[in-house]
Amino acid sequence: MTVFNKFLSFSAALMLTASCAQAQNQLPDVVTTDLGGGIYMLTGQGGNIGVSAGDDGLVVVDDQFASMAPKIMAALAALSDKNVRFLINTHYHGDHTGGNVQMHEHGADIIAHDNVRVRLSTPTENKLWGRTVEPVAEAAWPVLTYSSTSNIHLNGGKIEMIHIPNAHTDGDSLVYFSPANVLHMGDNFFNGMLPYIDVDGGGSVDGMIAAHDKALAMSDENTKIIPGHGPLATKADLQKTRDILVDMRALIQSRIDKGESLEALLESNPLEKYEEYASFITPKLMAQIIFRSLTDS
Repeated sequence: MTVFNKFLSFSAALMLTASCAQAQNQLPDVVTTDLGGGIYMLTGQGGNIGVSAGDDGLVVVDDQFASMAPKIMAALAALSDKNVRFLINTHYHGDHTGGNVQMHEHGADIIAHDNVRVRLSTPTENKLWGRTVEPVAEAAWPVLTYSSTSNIHLNGGKIEMIHIPNAHTDGDSLVYFSPANVLHMGDNFFNGMLPYIDVDGGGSVDGMIAAHDKALAMSDENTKIIPGHGPLATKADLQKTRDILVDMRALIQSRIDKGESLEALLESNPLEKYEEYASFITPKLMAQIIFRSLTDS
């Protein structure tokens, strides 16, 4: 069975499981972690969520799948009786934007990089998974977009949005909560697992490394880092992930420099030593992603 077919089987099983769970009202509970300074991390099903709560209202970073919206809204209500004023999307993937419509219906203005609005409003062909990501409802599109950096001044602090070109996708934002010293990296950081780089959505391994470097430069030993997936992290955790990604890139580049084909590369499995970090991204699939990123094929 090929890596692609294995993923299709995994995806079908995951979709069936999710459907059954939803029918039985067995979606996971939302777990809230207080990070200090009015900043919280919420976990459930999908990408990790960041929240700023204070007298000015709520600012939420990402919102998981649509099915999780009622539980997420309940968790937010437990933090504050204020409305969600702004929702920031770190990128366009559905496990981070699935609740956009519900958030919008509750009055939130959606903010993201310019390219997130493009991706959510037009089809994206994903050659890796062999499918087209269709546009979503207009109510889920960002109404406020930016190209390089943007700031929100609320709740006694500043929320900085910084675009990293062509990293996990072509519309990624790092979101820094100051002065709480909390950094939300979206899917530019998979803590403790092999990352997914959406090459067909404009992502690249070099951009992902640049995102790690930017985040490391912004962080100190006390920074709390919210990854897109995985547990709350430290700067040391991010450095480890960055070093692994740099090593994987070098291993694949050396094979490309020797003229090795993708088929031969996958047969030799050059990233096998990172099997312990496999999740839905296996070492072979990671090698394929990096190969495509470096060769644009």
